[in-house]
Amino acid sequence: MMSMTRRGFLELAAMGGIGPTASMEAAAAAADHAVGRKRGNSIGVSTYSFWQFRGERLGMAACLEKAASMGFDGVELLHVQMEDESPAFVNGLKKKAHSLGLALMGFSTHQGFVHPDADLRSTNVQKTLYQLDLASDLGIPTMRINTGRWGTVKSFDDFMAKKGIEPPLEGHTEDEAFGWAISCIEKLLPRAEARGVVLGLENHWGLGRTAAGVLRIVEQIRSPWLQMTVDTGNFLENGLEQIEKMASSAVPIALVQAKTYYGGGRWYALDLDYAKIAGILKAHHYNGWISLEFEGNEDAQTAVPKSLAMLREHF
Repeated sequence: MMSMTRRGFLELAAMGGIGPTASMEAAAAAADHAVGRKRGNSIGVSTYSFWQFRGERLGMAACLEKAASMGFDGVELLHVQMEDESPAFVNGLKKKAHSLGLALMGFSTHQGFVHPDADLRSTNVQKTLYQLDLASDLGIPTMRINTGRWGTVKSFDDFMAKKGIEPPLEGHTEDEAFGWAISCIEKLLPRAEARGVVLGLENHWGLGRTAAGVLRIVEQIRSPWLQMTVDTGNFLENGLEQIEKMASSAVPIALVQAKTYYGGGRWYALDLDYAKIAGILKAHHYNGWISLEFEGNEDAQTAVPKSLAMLREHF
């Protein structure tokens, strides 16, 4: 069968050669498998797309319902958006996702390891260990983490205006900060392995503002439980080249977050060429999830479905 063409297989099906109860749809699917056809990437949506740190937080159950009605395959949960973390709520969320036919496929968290105070770094390690346990309880296979940033530019709007570039704290260096981040992340890995949750270090400001910064950390640690989360909208210069650098690394990509900006961007808008981005990821054999992060000013009710249609076209 592996050498049979799709047409030949369908002709055999039409003649009853695959059994009287087999449907033509099943025959077509089997033929696709037989000739090695690749399926597209599964596409999810971040709950962030329905909130974006603006206005009232949409509850997680409502986000799941919207995602299902719009035709997504799964949902990435933004931790700070969760209105409850009790076992009853977590189990109810899993049950609801299953009933809607959705995978809970990503968990997006915040922490900061860029600080000279060892006690503060330890507090952030403990916070992240708790988040890892929560991801595992939710049945989520990968969790986004950040390095954190210096915080020397106090206003986030000013920070965005400076393209995420800020000076180190006085008396300290970026080399020191990379050491802090690497040491903290290494402390997370035994728990990640024990709970079966892959960490995905994102290109998300701070030390991870560039592909080089992310790669400096993950390639030094070299653990199967530390991979990368690629955010297409967080490279403010040479985005395609930086995505290529991450995709071509020996360290795998755990998740791709795909930004869209219908109605103009909240802080900025990038002209992202998803045909080229999809080509890069395909060339490097990325078969995992694409998670939409809508960050535009248009109403999510119209912009999110448009984003999904565009991502389906390319992925």
